[in-house]
Amino acid sequence: EAYLRQGKYSQALKELLKAEALTPDDYFLQNDLGLVYYYKGKQDLAIRHYKKALALKNDYAPARNNLGNAYAEKREWDKAIEQYEMVSSDLLYATPQFPLSNLGLAYYEKKEYQLSEKYYLKALKAKQDFDRALYGLGKTYMAMGRVTEAISKLERAALVAPDAPPVHFELARAYTMNREYKNAYDSYQQVVVLNPGSEMADQARLESQKLKNLF
Repeated sequence: EAYLRQGKYSQALKELLKAEALTPDDYFLQNDLGLVYYYKGKQDLAIRHYKKALALKNDYAPARNNLGNAYAEKREWDKAIEQYEMVSSDLLYATPQFPLSNLGLAYYEKKEYQLSEKYYLKALKAKQDFDRALYGLGKTYMAMGRVTEAISKLERAALVAPDAPPVHFELARAYTMNREYKNAYDSYQQVVVLNPGSEMADQARLESQKLKNLF
C-alpha cells in the first residue's frame, strides 16, 4: 500500500501478489489489487479484483465505487452508473461527493446534461467547493450553452484547485465563448505555466495565439 500511494505500481503489485498467496480472501487486498491494475491501465483485471472484493463483502463501498471507475475508464457508462448509484445510496458512505460527482461525469459523457447537473449539484451539497464537481458542472453548463454559469463555477474551481491545468483550460474556453478574450488568454497562459511540457499546454499556446489580436 505504501508503494501504491507513491505511484510505484509494479512494486506494489509484486508485494500484493505475495500477500494474495497468503490471504486470498481479504477484501481490502482484492480492492488494492484492483487499484494497482486500474492505475496500470489493465481495467479488465481491475474489474475482476473489485468483483472479488465485493463477493467477499458486498457492502464494501470503496470497491464498488472503484468498480464504477473501471467501467468509466472503459466508457461503459451504464455499468458505471449502476455502481455509482449503489454507492451514493449508501447512507454510511463517508464521502458521497465522489460517487455523486462520478454520476455527474457519466451522464455528461452520455450527453444527458440535466442529469449531469443534478448529480454535480448533489455532490456540491455533500461537500461545498468540491473542485471535481465545480469543474464538471462548469463543463456541463458550457455544453448546455449556459456560459455565464459555467464561468462562475470554473472560476470557483480555479480558486479551490489553482494548480489544476484542466480547470484553467476549460475556464479559458468559457471566457472565449463569452468574448472575454484577455481573461481567456491569461487562463491559457496559466495552463502553460503549470504544465509546460504537456499536450494541453501545446494546445493552450495555440489557442492563446489566436486571441492576441482580440483584446
